[in-house]
Amino acid sequence: MTLSRRTFLQTSAAAGMSASAALRAAAPGRVLTAADMHPAGYPTVAAVRWMSDELERQTGGALSIRTYHAGQLGRESDTVTLARHGALDITRVNMGTLNNPFPITRILCLPYEFDSVAHMRRAVDGAPGREILDAFAARDLVGLAFYDAGLRSFYNVRRPIHTPADMHGLKLRVPPSDIFMAMVRAFGANPTPLGFGEAFSAMQTHMIDGAENNIRGFDSSRQFEVARYWSNTQHAFSPEALLMSRRSFEGLPASQRELLLATAQASVAVMRRLWDEAEATSRERMAAGGVAFNDVDLPAFHAAAEPVRTRALADPDLLRLHRRIRALA
Repeated sequence: MTLSRRTFLQTSAAAGMSASAALRAAAPGRVLTAADMHPAGYPTVAAVRWMSDELERQTGGALSIRTYHAGQLGRESDTVTLARHGALDITRVNMGTLNNPFPITRILCLPYEFDSVAHMRRAVDGAPGREILDAFAARDLVGLAFYDAGLRSFYNVRRPIHTPADMHGLKLRVPPSDIFMAMVRAFGANPTPLGFGEAFSAMQTHMIDGAENNIRGFDSSRQFEVARYWSNTQHAFSPEALLMSRRSFEGLPASQRELLLATAQASVAVMRRLWDEAEATSRERMAAGGVAFNDVDLPAFHAAAEPVRTRALADPDLLRLHRRIRALA
């Protein structure tokens, strides 16, 4: 039976215990609850499903994960709050949503911070990524792993974008992040922070003109049905974090905690393989479906983004991480 967001929250509040504890009472093993905005089959959802299968196999059914996908438990910001308070065990969250409550994550969303997919992966797999994952402990979360989220570009319902001047006057959806809002303003457009799931209807009703995201999210959300212009600005990577409630994590036996951490890290390779396959397929499907793809004047976008980068890197913590990331280029 599908558990609605309202039922989930009401049950947690009334009973005074986490949803994972409620499920545990009805199951022979510990069933961790996880949330994801993306639909079934999306690489992040599939990677957590793989984690569940591995945990169940290695513990003989004593530990598994049940994922509520497609935003069943609310926005990403909602699921972070639920996890912080122990009402949800695990959540997958895009870095843009985490920028304001966890300022150190802003470095991963800075425009043009990474040179390539390989560079981004070296950074999040290495010491910079470890430091950022450890920072989530300050607000009762355990950073389990980073997942890819592809290169982000702009798409809209009105026209191709070739230079920042083409963005003037466009109203574009962005994640609830000061970095993304500053970047869109620097490009000459008007940023509108909305939940990912709200972008389709907002474009359909002309509340906004477009948005920015990766090609896989553009495909899975079916936003291509209303936004027919995709411009390859490739302005950010903004990877995603797999986070766990510290209360839930510390409630596991030591052996299960170690296994969970190791399995989460192993799931990254699974997710990336699925992501690379899905990204190529999405691009082909969008092109075949009539989406107009165009390249842009990248030096012009780099130049327009530079003031945003300069202001952000005035923060000594971000500057230190930036230098370590650039050393991995």
